Amino acid sequence: MNLLEEIEKASQNLKGVAKNTPLELSQRLSKKFKANIFLKREDLQEIRSFKIRGAFNKIKNLLSKDLKNGIVCASAGNHAQGVAFSCKKLKIKGVIFMPQVTPPQKVERVKYFGENFVEIRLEGENFDESQKIAKEYVKKKKAFFVHPFDDKLVIAGQGTIGKEIYEKLKGKLDIVLVPIGGGGLISGISIYLKEKNPNIKIYGVEPEGAASMYESLKKGKIVNLKNIDTFADGVAVKKPGKITFKICQKYVDKVLKVPEGKIAQTMIELYQNEGIVTEPAGALSTSVLDFLAKEIEGKTVVSIISGGNNDLLRYPEILEKSLVWQGRKHYFLVEFAQKPGQLRKFVNNVLGPKDDIVLFEYVKKNEKEKGPVLIGIELQKREDLIPLMKRMKKFGFNYKKLNPDDLLYHYLV
Repeated sequence: MNLLEEIEKASQNLKGVAKNTPLELSQRLSKKFKANIFLKREDLQEIRSFKIRGAFNKIKNLLSKDLKNGIVCASAGNHAQGVAFSCKKLKIKGVIFMPQVTPPQKVERVKYFGENFVEIRLEGENFDESQKIAKEYVKKKKAFFVHPFDDKLVIAGQGTIGKEIYEKLKGKLDIVLVPIGGGGLISGISIYLKEKNPNIKIYGVEPEGAASMYESLKKGKIVNLKNIDTFADGVAVKKPGKITFKICQKYVDKVLKVPEGKIAQTMIELYQNEGIVTEPAGALSTSVLDFLAKEIEGKTVVSIISGGNNDLLRYPEILEKSLVWQGRKHYFLVEFAQKPGQLRKFVNNVLGPKDDIVLFEYVKKNEKEKGPVLIGIELQKREDLIPLMKRMKKFGFNYKKLNPDDLLYHYLV
């Protein structure tokens, strides 16, 4: 199968289904990095994600024998919406398996796009369990499984994004930044752009806590991560696909890792400055710009905003991660003498003029002369931390700083 030709065919298949999304020049980011930074707005698709491209192209290409017993997919989010949308559009019956812990908002979105053409089954404690159950169902019912990324026609659908970027920028394009989960998106984009112009650099971006493609490319073989951080749930994949891994080996120039806290900070910045609501995976490729500042100066760079399906209830968690990453929010266990005036002493002598107590809680109350207090403090800037700790020591407050990696931190905060 010639994937470049399949991408051209997919572009025709997707007419009237997937939008040719805007390629917006970000004035703020361009000025900051002294470059031309464009944002490819896949969050503006009807399902608010690029996944509609690959799912529809794959299902559109299925033969009647494949559709005889319906189609099946497993997904906790965007792929499920893409399949549901495609089932309704093509009037095909589908069964979508989602983990039992999937937020109701995501389940409702899938129901909305699929209507009576899809059946949703909440089975399995997590995505891997849900996918395993889905594949067992496929064998039993002889249905057709639509993979979220490790499929050439899915990859071709995602590759239409590369075609749209090339047709807009052509010879002016230097670097494209692409988020990686299983690798379907970057595979399609890199094939199209590299075949058109091998001088275009393709950089993949993964979250630090789920960097399966990074580790696989580093070791020259597919790596299955035992544990992953699911903050960026849209790209939280334990291992890349076989097809996508080989494509990335051939076409992708390098893969970079970004801390989850930096992703959270970027999500907030995109919302506050550009009014763009992204999911964590959607902000991933923009969050890496700070780590490439010197390399991209004077260049034309495209960052893929891959999706905007973010639950508003997650914003407190996102803000927390952002502040901790910036070094502006810290938690301490502080020993307080159990007598009047201790809090006043702490506020008057330890806190800086712009520091703020955001959490104050006695961890244990007893008859002892001193007791531990859990205190959360938000600083104006990262550099205020050392002076704060020096003042605690100076005024006789015995303390322990809690680090995000500590088990105690997760228990108390």
